[in-house]
Amino acid sequence: MKKLPIGVQNLKEILTEGYYYVDKTPFVKKLQEKGKYFFLSRPRRFGKSLFLDTLKEAFSGNKELFKGLYLYDNWDWDKKYPVVRIDLSIALTDTIERLEHSLNYLLDTNASEYSIELQNQHPNLKFQELIKKLYEKHNQKVVVLIDEYDKPILDVIEDTQKAKNNREVLKKFFEILKPSDPYLHLVFLTGVSRFSKVSIFSGLNQLMDITLLPEFATICGYTQTELETVFEDRIKDFDKEEVKRWYNGYNWLGEPVYNPFDILLLFANKMFRPYWFETGTPTFLIKLFQKNQYYLPDLENLEVGEEILSNLDIDYIYPENLLFQSGYLTIKDHYRISNKSYYLLTYPNLEVKTSFNDAFLTHIIPPPQASKTQLNLIRAFLSSDIEKIKQTLYSFFASIPTNWYRKNNIQEYEGFYASVIYALLTGSGLTTITEDATNRGKIDLTVIAHDKVYIIEFKVIEETQEGKALDQIKEKKYYEKYQDKYKEIYMIGIEFSKEKRNITNFEVEKIK
Repeated sequence: MKKLPIGVQNLKEILTEGYYYVDKTPFVKKLQEKGKYFFLSRPRRFGKSLFLDTLKEAFSGNKELFKGLYLYDNWDWDKKYPVVRIDLSIALTDTIERLEHSLNYLLDTNASEYSIELQNQHPNLKFQELIKKLYEKHNQKVVVLIDEYDKPILDVIEDTQKAKNNREVLKKFFEILKPSDPYLHLVFLTGVSRFSKVSIFSGLNQLMDITLLPEFATICGYTQTELETVFEDRIKDFDKEEVKRWYNGYNWLGEPVYNPFDILLLFANKMFRPYWFETGTPTFLIKLFQKNQYYLPDLENLEVGEEILSNLDIDYIYPENLLFQSGYLTIKDHYRISNKSYYLLTYPNLEVKTSFNDAFLTHIIPPPQASKTQLNLIRAFLSSDIEKIKQTLYSFFASIPTNWYRKNNIQEYEGFYASVIYALLTGSGLTTITEDATNRGKIDLTVIAHDKVYIIEFKVIEETQEGKALDQIKEKKYYEKYQDKYKEIYMIGIEFSKEKRNITNFEVEKIK
């Protein structure tokens, strides 16, 4: 077997030292033919850096490295271009001065590779000087590759002023690309987030965003075919459908792909785990959810417009935007209504769905207690122990610290209680369906446990309103959808008290 390139982002090392490689070189040719200025957004650990290194090797003219790959016979190897590569993932971002120092260091490193001396000390002027001197020395236009352009902003996104300061530094830095146009052959920028052109790329009106172009949908990540051919000797040891359920499903208006990081670690460790999710917990997103009183179950089918999906603005940060761009949600469907584009977002796979909901719970209460609660719920749902379900949920809400409710009135919203229960059940791995559609309306939450189905309705009530949740299930006959499919059907009405911040009424009826 070949070696697994876990954490290896250098194309030469991968191709010469016996690693697996999924050939993405057709996209190099496609970019060359399509334009000059490109931007690509993809989540972290998705192969962006490796693709930039592929561009660097191709434009540098290292033909023999590509032997056996698509580009070897489909590229003009007689032309070699000087390449500037700037990786902002290593930049120091806590102050303007340290960010500017980092930019200078990266530029000096590039200049040193080509034995060029730079006179300017300010980053944007030095950048412009480097491009022009490379052009003059090699009598050839320059290729500029910028990796993780947005990291200096995302690193300090919770401090609005610092984020704005770093944004201004980057804006000035990238502005020199426009007057440098006569000396440039190709510019390619990558990042996790798509900040608005006005705030970052104000001078680059010709910048082509290929993030959602179907022809570039699989530029990063592994397709099903790539997984089964390149890794044929590895995938044979696994249930392919289980691998797909855990890790496939990222979609940018084309064929869905796997996160490479997950697949490589699955093959290395031979066990299913949330490898990608564990590399970064979305604490900032969870805080946004609490602040905005967000209804967590909506994430299964979240409808958004194009303006929310495409641009991120420091002054107006929406959870939907960050969730999509950082990889916690992906595109399920895309349609146009009245000449406007709309997208239906959902979790890409089981890894993200369960892990994100676990992270939500962890923000509310210590992990050991949440895990114990989930285990009790799994056992209770599988064994139809209704009393245990009731007591487990009641105990969990009673254990939420009082300070979680301070400075907000979140306990008055039905969505908060439903979000907590949804997170408990979804994070546990039980099959859950939110807004489960029937011919008479939508069920708040359906839980399926082997041959049993539980139809759950939530209400936040005054003390005199008990019984309304269960009544709604019966009146609308939600159970009819499942009568012929499951051995046991339970209708559960769960009602919460604003004052007690807990379940005040829990009613159950069994259909069969």
